[in-house]
Amino acid sequence: MSIQKGKEIIKKKILNLTNNPGVYKMLSEKNEILYVGKAKNIPNRLKSYVSESYLPIRTERMLSLTRKLETTTTSNESEALLLEANLIKKHKPRFNILLRDDKSFPYIFIGEKDKWPQLTKLRGKKNRDGYYFGPFASVGSANWTIKILQKIFLLRVCDDTVFKNRDRACILYQIRRCSAPCVGKIEENNYKNLVKDAVDFISGKSQRIQKNLSEEMEKASEDLDYEKAAILRDRIKALTQIQSSQKINQTNLKEADVISIFKESGKTCVQVFFFRSKQNWGNQAYFPKHDPDEKKEKILLSFLGQFYENKSVPKLVLLNEEIDDKKLLQKTFSDREKKEILIKKAKTREEKIVSNMAVKNAKQALTQKILETETNSKLIDNLADKFSLKFNVNLIEVYDNSHVQGTDSVGALISFGKDGFIKKRYRKFNIKSDAIKGDDYGMMKEVLGRRFSRALKDQNATTNLPDLVLIDGGKGQYSVSRETLNDLGLHEIPIIAIAKGKNRNAGDETFFHEGRTFKFKKNDPTLFFLQRLRDESHRFAISTHRAKRRKNLSKSLLDQISGIGRSRKRALLNHFGSAKSVEAASFEDLKSVEGIEEKVAKKIHNFFHED
Repeated sequence: MSIQKGKEIIKKKILNLTNNPGVYKMLSEKNEILYVGKAKNIPNRLKSYVSESYLPIRTERMLSLTRKLETTTTSNESEALLLEANLIKKHKPRFNILLRDDKSFPYIFIGEKDKWPQLTKLRGKKNRDGYYFGPFASVGSANWTIKILQKIFLLRVCDDTVFKNRDRACILYQIRRCSAPCVGKIEENNYKNLVKDAVDFISGKSQRIQKNLSEEMEKASEDLDYEKAAILRDRIKALTQIQSSQKINQTNLKEADVISIFKESGKTCVQVFFFRSKQNWGNQAYFPKHDPDEKKEKILLSFLGQFYENKSVPKLVLLNEEIDDKKLLQKTFSDREKKEILIKKAKTREEKIVSNMAVKNAKQALTQKILETETNSKLIDNLADKFSLKFNVNLIEVYDNSHVQGTDSVGALISFGKDGFIKKRYRKFNIKSDAIKGDDYGMMKEVLGRRFSRALKDQNATTNLPDLVLIDGGKGQYSVSRETLNDLGLHEIPIIAIAKGKNRNAGDETFFHEGRTFKFKKNDPTLFFLQRLRDESHRFAISTHRAKRRKNLSKSLLDQISGIGRSRKRALLNHFGSAKSVEAASFEDLKSVEGIEEKVAKKIHNFFHED
C-alpha cells in the first residue's frame, strides 16, 4: 500500500479545518479506528504528517492504511486530552500506545450514618455516606487490611441481612474478630468509639490508638481482668503487624501515586505504588502495548492519561522520567478533581528512594513477563508442531460446559496468548435452549454457534477469531464442534479435543484432531500445557456455574434441593440470614438448625460444595 493516498486524504481535510483544539481519528477502509490523537491546533498537527520528510515506520504503516479522517473540536486543550484518553480506552486503536488490563481499584468503606457501621470493601461509584479509604492495589491487599482491622477494632463485616437476623454471636466473635453488636455484646457508644478509632488509624493517626490500647491493657492487668488484657494484647499485636507490613514510608507521602517506567527489549513495564495516610497500600504492574521504538517519555504520558481516565488523582504524582505536556496534565486533572495536583519527577533524596524502589519492581516484573512470554511462545510453537498445525498460533480459545443434572447450564470460554491467560477475553454463555440443557453435545453446539456467529457479524472479525480451538471432551465433542464451525464457513480454524482417561487420571488424556488420535508421555511439556489450559477452562466453568446457581437461589431460595420445603427454608433463613451464609455454613452449623436433621444437612452441604 502507498502512504500517498493517506497523505492526500489528510491534505484535503486540512483545507476545511479551523485552528481549534480537539481530537482526530484516522480510520481504515473498513472504518476501523487506526489512531486517535489530540492537538492544541488540529490542522497544524495534521500538517506534520504530510510535510515532514522523515516519518517513523509505524507512522508510515498507519498512513498507508488510512482512508478516512474524522475530527472533533473541543473548547480547550484539557478537554481534548480527556477525550483522547476516553476514545483510546474505548476503541483500542492498533497504532496508539494502549494501557491493557486496566480496572478500578478496591476501597475500604465504613458507613457514617449507620447505627452499627459495617467494615467492607467496594469498587465503583462512591455514592454512600461514609468513609472511603484507598485505592488498594489489589483485592488481596484490601482483604488483608480488613482482616487486620477486624482484629484491632472488632467491627462487623457481615451484611445487613445477616446482621439483622442473627440470634446468637457468630464464630468471628468467638475468635475475637468482632464485638458482636448484632446480639448486644457491646454498647452503641463503645462501638462508635471503635469506629472512630478505626477511621483515625486508617487515616494515619496510629500512635494515639496504640498508646490508649497499652494503657487499657495495663489497667486490665492491674484489675486482674486477664481475659480483657489478653484481648487487648492481641489487638496491639495486630496493630503492630499492619504498621510493619504497610511500611510507613520515609518520604511521609500523605497522598501520592509513585509511578516509574522501565523499558527493555522493546517492551515496557509501568509500576504504580499507592501511598495514602503515610502508608503503602500496595503496588501494581502494567505492560502498555506500543511500538518497540517508542520513547519512554511518550509511553509514560499516554499511560497517565489513560490510567487516570476513570480514577481519582492524588495530590502528588511522582515520576521517574520527565514528560511533555506536564503542565497541561496538571491543569486538566486539577480542574477535574477540584484540587491542586502536582506532577513531578523525583528529585530529593527521599523521593528518589521511593521512585527507585518502583523502578526496581518494574524491572523485576518486566523480566518475569519477558520470560513468561518466551516460555509461552515456545509451548505454543511445540503444540503447533506436535499437531502439525498449518498456521502460526497466537490466540487459543478453550471451551467447557458445566451443569448439575441439567440445571443452571452454562458454557465457558477462556483465552490464552503468548502473554498468558487473557482474562478480559473470558466469556460465559447461559444456555438458552431448554431442550439441550444437560446435553453436553447440544450445549457445545449452541456455545460455539453463538460465539462465532457474533464474531462473523463484527466488521473486524479476523481480529476476533482464534487460531486454535481446544474442547474439553472426546471424539463426539470434536465432531459436533467441527461441524458447527464448518457450517459457519470456518473450515480453517483447527480444533483439538481433550478427553480424560478411563480412570480420569491426569496424564492419561487422549487428544483428537482431524481424524487422528494423539497420546503423550506423562512428562511431556506439551501435555502439561494442554492440561493447564483445560484445568483453567474447567475452573472458570465451575465458578461461573456456581455463581449462576447462587443467583438463582437468591430468587428462589433452596428450591433446587429436594426435601427442602417452605418451613425448612424459613428455618435456614432465620438462622443464617441469607442464601450466601447458608452456602458458607459448615455441616455442623447446618445440623444445629432446628428442623434440619443430619441427612438433610448433608444434602444441603453436598449441594453447595460438590465439584
